[in-house]
Formats: sequence, C-alpha cells, structure tokens
Amino acid sequence: MSKPLIPAQRREQIQEYLAMHKIVASADLCRLLDVSEATIRRDLEWLEGMGVIERTHGGAILNQRMQFEPEYNYRAERNMKAKRAIGVAAAALIEEGDIVFINSGTTTTEVIRHIRGDANVTVITNNLIATLEAAEVGLDILLVGGEFQSNSNSVAGRFAIENLSQVYADKAFIGVDGISLKHGCTVPINAEAEVIALMMERTTGPIILVADHSKWGVVSNFEVASIDQIDCLVTDIGLSAIAREDLDNKGIKVQIAGSNSDEDR
Repeated sequence: MSKPLIPAQRREQIQEYLAMHKIVASADLCRLLDVSEATIRRDLEWLEGMGVIERTHGGAILNQRMQFEPEYNYRAERNMKAKRAIGVAAAALIEEGDIVFINSGTTTTEVIRHIRGDANVTVITNNLIATLEAAEVGLDILLVGGEFQSNSNSVAGRFAIENLSQVYADKAFIGVDGISLKHGCTVPINAEAEVIALMMERTTGPIILVADHSKWGVVSNFEVASIDQIDCLVTDIGLSAIAREDLDNKGIKVQIAGSNSDEDR
C-alpha cells in the first residue's frame, strides 16, 4: 500500500495537472490522488487563497495571467477555425433593423465578416480591420474616432468615448482576452476596457460575449464586466462541460458554434 501524500505533495500534483489541462473536476482529483472530497476541497481552498486557481462548481480552473496584449496578427492565427465558427453563429443573432456595438479583436472581426452585406443593420465599432472589410460589401458601419491602437488595429481614447456617449445600440457583441467567474471579463489595455464598458452601458438589449474556449480561466489587467452582466456566450466546442455548467448556473446562455449546427444550452 502506497504511503498517503502530505498536503504539499497533493497540492503540487494538483498544480501539475492544471498546468497541463487548465481545468479539473473535483471527482477526478479524488480518484487521481485517492483522497476524499473534503480533502480535495481543503486543498482547492488553499490553492485559491494563494491565487493559483479559481474554484468552480464541482472543480477548479488554473488562473492564467495576461498582462500584455499580443500583436493582432499573432492572435488572428490562433484558433482560427473556432473563431470563424463563432463569427458565423454570432452574426446569425443579428436581426433586420438592429443597431449593434462590436468592439475590436480577432473574434469580433469574424462577427462583422459574417454579417450579410445586404442586411438592414448598422454596426458601430472601433475595429479598423473589420471596418475596411465591411465597407467593401456595403455594410452600414460607423467607426468611432479616437487614438490608433497598433496592437489591436483599433481606435480608443477620449474621442471614441465622446462619440459612443451619443448613441445607443440594440445589442452588443463583445470580445475580451479573459473570462473568469470570479474576476469577470478582462482585457490588458485600459483604453479598450473603457470602450467596452461604455458600449455595454449604452446597449438596450442583450450583451453577447464572443470568445473561444482558450479565454476561459484567463485573467488580464482591466475588468470590463462581471460575469453576471453577460447574457450570452458564443464559444466553440472546446469549452469544458464544467465551464458550461458554471455559466448555466449563473443564468448565462451558452451557444456552441459548430460547422454544421449550433448547440444551445
């Protein structure tokens, strides 16, 4: 019979598992370490207190920090298939006559790309890349002014805020760099956080988050919204069942984008 692990050894193994898998169910840890649920709960409480993890309903996720915004081209190449599917699914939520806010980002760019060019829709955005592409298909698009942000190919700052303060939208499609039950929706740049927060404030209808599964458990510098402020998350099949359950318990609709059909939960 093997000797039981001391708490420090158990916690090290939990961290090693999360470093590889990013998310884990408490039941799996009980089987892996051959200990009780109460023991795992204490270990997870300790790790959360140290800021290593965030406990969820039935498990935990690894706290991943994003302090700097990666270059746009680098982000655009990551999870391309998932982002494209998310863009298709999210664009389908836009109805005739809608005025929508869409912020900057590679996933939100896919949303704008998949709005029908002949749709009676107005898009208000700070996304320069998507604005240029939308103009080619004749989409009615309003670009907010502001200071150029090279890393995100967007505009932000005082002029953007002043322009956004004069309009309302029916829906907002928001892209972020991190999603966490505890820390909410976060981005690494304050100027973009201000734009997103104002877009949400001036939206009369649903707030729709568009993000692939890699954003789950990531925490960046500036919070733009608590998880409770989100009405719907459009994401990809890679989002874990644990994450879906946690969001469902918060009353947030999760729409899984796929190549053939979308699965609602």
